[in-house]
Amino acid sequence: MTLAIIDSGGANIGSVMHALKRLGAEPVFTADAGVIRTAERVLLPGVGAAGAAMSRLRELGLVECIRDLTQPVLGICLGMQLLFEKSKEDDTQCLGIIPGTLQKLKPSEGIRVPHMGWNTTTAISADPLLAGLPEEPWFYFVHSYFAPIGASTLATCLHGESFAAIVRQGNFFGAQFHPERSARNGARLLANFLELQ
Repeated sequence: MTLAIIDSGGANIGSVMHALKRLGAEPVFTADAGVIRTAERVLLPGVGAAGAAMSRLRELGLVECIRDLTQPVLGICLGMQLLFEKSKEDDTQCLGIIPGTLQKLKPSEGIRVPHMGWNTTTAISADPLLAGLPEEPWFYFVHSYFAPIGASTLATCLHGESFAAIVRQGNFFGAQFHPERSARNGARLLANFLELQ
């Protein structure tokens, strides 16, 4: 299976590539719109700030390319956040595929920001992306901003407040956590993504 991993800048891509190769995919790390459009699956990773990532996508001419994709697309961590309309981080206009504005997590007693480490998620909507996962699977998170719970939310997570942990809008999927760092549950979610019809 051909899988394009979009070069969104700042991403530590090695572990993502390795996780996908273990599942039989042939990931290609690219900023070429032609390669992205013709891939059977597309992955949008992201590490760093929303403003910088969107600036890079605009510079590469990939914003409209991503918006127009019809094959399954998975945004990971910041990549999921970029699927939304706007982020309070750098007051950034994002891709606008999923309604909602990302907010900053608020630290409080026992709640550290960034949210870093293992946490459980709770499914609120059935979807093939979640097939075979435990009732409340653990995943590995690293983020300071969060997506609101809305019509696109498949699963939520609680860290001070509840937020969208897994989302879907048509053929666009997102995971706020790092599936490539999330052991068996992360591997299962990636395998489900590769098998989507």
